[in-house]
This record gives sequence, C-alpha cells and structure tokens, in this order.
Amino acid sequence: MKPYQAEAQPPVYLSLNEEQWEAKLQRSRELASPCVLCGRRCYAQRFMLSENTETATRPAKGICQTQDRAVVAGVGPHFGEEPPLVGQRGSGTIFFVGCNLKCIFCQNYDIAHLHRGQVVSDEELSQLMLKLQKLGCHNVNLVSPTHVVPNILAAVRLTAKQGLHIPLVYNTGGYDSLETIKVLEGVVDIYMPDMKYGEPEPARDFSDAVDYPEINFAAVKEMHRQVGDLVIEKNNVAIRGLLVRHLVLPGGMAGTKKVMEFLAHSLSRDTYVNIMAQYRPYYKAVGHPQLGRRIRDAEYRQALEIAAEAGLTRIQAL
Repeated sequence: MKPYQAEAQPPVYLSLNEEQWEAKLQRSRELASPCVLCGRRCYAQRFMLSENTETATRPAKGICQTQDRAVVAGVGPHFGEEPPLVGQRGSGTIFFVGCNLKCIFCQNYDIAHLHRGQVVSDEELSQLMLKLQKLGCHNVNLVSPTHVVPNILAAVRLTAKQGLHIPLVYNTGGYDSLETIKVLEGVVDIYMPDMKYGEPEPARDFSDAVDYPEINFAAVKEMHRQVGDLVIEKNNVAIRGLLVRHLVLPGGMAGTKKVMEFLAHSLSRDTYVNIMAQYRPYYKAVGHPQLGRRIRDAEYRQALEIAAEAGLTRIQAL
C-alpha cells in the first residue's frame, strides 16, 4: 500500500467536545469583529458581540460584502472537482457568495462579485450539509469559505450532533489569515487552497492583493502542518490532507516556479498539486493586454516541467 493510502477514519470534527467547540466559535467571531479573517484585515464589525441590543451596533459588511450570516449561491453534488474528491458519488459543494479577492479574471464573478445568492441561518446551513450527506456525496466541499468561517463552525457543531460523518473540504482562494487557519485545526479534514501567485506584482495588478504570496504561503504551510499530505482511501477517495490548486496564467504571470519550489522544499515533495489549464478570459480580463487570451500549450507544458523539476511527485495535469 502506498504511504498516502489508508483505511477510512472518522472526520476530525467528531472528536471535539462542547468546550472546544465553544472556544473555536467564540474565537472565530472575535476574528470577524473587527474582521481579520482574511489577508484584507478590513476590521469590519461583522458580528454583534454584545448581547445588549441597545448598545450593540448593527453588523457591518466587510470587503467581502457579507455581514453576520452566510449567503449561499448553490448546493449539490459536483463532478467537476479533482478525482480524489469526486469519487463515484460526487463532491458535495456549497458555494458561498462573496470573496475577499478582487480577481479581474474571476470565473465565478456572478457569485463572488455580483453577490447573487440566498441568505441562510447557521441552522439552515447545517441542514444543507446533512442534505449533501443524504445524497451520498463523499464530502462537504465548502467553496469560498474564508469570510463565513464563524457560520461554518456553528453549522458543523450542529450537524456533528445530528449525524454528519463525512469529511469537510475547505476550498479556498488562499487569502486566509493565519489566525483563521489555526482556529480550523481539528475541524477541517481536507484543505484545498488555490496558490494563485508566486510574485507580489501580478497579485497586486490582477487581484488587488500585493501581499497574496506572503499571506498564502504562510496559510498553506499551516494547513499542511495540520493535515499533512493528501491521504486517499482504498476506493480512491480522499479522507484527509492537503490538495493544492495552481491555475496557469498567460505569460507565466502566476509565478509557477516559486509556488512549486515552495511546495517541494518547504512542505513536501508528496504534496498533491493540480496544475490547471482551464484559464479563460472572464469578467474584466476580456480584452486585457496580458490576460485577454487563453494560455498556450507550451505555457502549460512548461508549468508541468517546472513542477517536476522542483521534485514534486503527485502532479495532476489538466
């Protein structure tokens, strides 16, 4: 058996007791008011921490345009994710509205930037998770979760008492604060972060986040410390670990070399990395002088070569 294959095991969140849940929930709300859940650190007062309604201020919106309740755009089995997540019955995705990044090439801009979705309570969110399990999904895949971590924790706490027993996938754009990732220890089974940029200049120009590489590398390192390399069950479905996504951009603007060397040298050569060729000019990238075209075959082959040269052994292509 390969070292990253194992027998199925219970999700880590089932081992938390009430005291630990309460501490995590309180800490997450503190991180959201003033909000430092992501690298923006916009300090919006998104949760009313005071129980006195006369003195408490109304929840404010952060840069993500979200207040104290999650907004959901879609829920259901997804068969377009990475094979270790999809299996035979699909990955149970919950698409959250809003985003902490301002990527001009966003492929989900109607969700991330136009904020089309339905506000849900924490109890309603918990029922969506249970629904995905009843549909037979292999996991609960939380897409763009960073800005709603307090709501996710509250919902998982409820569902853990109601029979949820499939892994949680934290599917993030990778601009999470280190404090946020630390509060998720013992809750998340599978981290699936984007690593969008290896250099600050493209991150500034295309996502308005010049510190993205610094924030991203620190967060991903902490994710790996918590869950290690991706572990796959005998039925070829992931049960724990880190799975990295890297989207190849035109002209090498994603900084692939720095990203791959970081993974191989600072984390593990066995890091599971999906090098994606799906880039298309969407949203504000249409007609853009640098991003207004698809990537070339040679650019994608070069990205794969860079990953191999860095010493990575688990590279998913396309």
